[in-house]
Amino acid sequence: MRLIQNMCTIAEYPAPGSAAAADCCLGAAGPPPGQIAVVGPVVWARPVTLVVRFLTKRFIGDYERNAGNLYTRQVQIEGETLAIQVQDTPGIQVHENGLSCSEQLNRCIRWADAVVIVFSVTDYKSYELIGQLHQHVQQLHLGARLPVVVVANKADLLHIKQVDPQLGLQLASVLGCSFYEVSVSENYNDVYNAFHVLCKEVSHKQQPSSTPEKRRTSLIPRPKSPNMQDLKRRFKQALSAKVRTVTLRSVGLLQKLRSEPGRGGTGLMRLE
Repeated sequence: MRLIQNMCTIAEYPAPGSAAAADCCLGAAGPPPGQIAVVGPVVWARPVTLVVRFLTKRFIGDYERNAGNLYTRQVQIEGETLAIQVQDTPGIQVHENGLSCSEQLNRCIRWADAVVIVFSVTDYKSYELIGQLHQHVQQLHLGARLPVVVVANKADLLHIKQVDPQLGLQLASVLGCSFYEVSVSENYNDVYNAFHVLCKEVSHKQQPSSTPEKRRTSLIPRPKSPNMQDLKRRFKQALSAKVRTVTLRSVGLLQKLRSEPGRGGTGLMRLE
């Protein structure tokens, strides 16, 4: 995989569905990129660290908070090149009774083809907010099947860990999502696997007509072989020639019998 452009901020990003949105960071040529939003409580999860780790394979712990950058790259999925845009989304405010999302964040979620929801295993509160955040994401995509992956970060901090992996698996199972526990600072492969699953689903969503087209093609009857048709034509010609030969011989024999009195020719003439 390679990084093909740097980034643009969410404030610079055009409205979802506009022509400019597809061209941002990519150019107008080619199919539209797959769009992935990474969301989570900023205080604990720091979605930007997860995004940059995936894109660059490097961990950098100090980022500008709430920047909301949009990154673009290309990945290989099942032998095909897929352009993707990954947005780290600011705007989640955590309160005593839950969380609230800014319109800026809602705009990002509506824009996305898939979503990563990230929390920290070092704070149980962030885990408790995942269900509410997932519900909010689904409400912004009513009637659509949106691929979602839940990621638990900071798996390396065992001495202050508050969320067991089994809890993450159970929650993801209830929500109908995949689940990954990762250490952004120490393990790139787990981060890559989480994003790779989403990229595959986005790639499949971009090709919905391939299977029906194959089905329609398979229903079209195969043309008959020209060689077989030629054989049938020759067989019919040979059969017709043989029938004509037998018929002519029979007529000739009949005429001969009629013309020979000694063989009952007169009798045959009288019958007619």
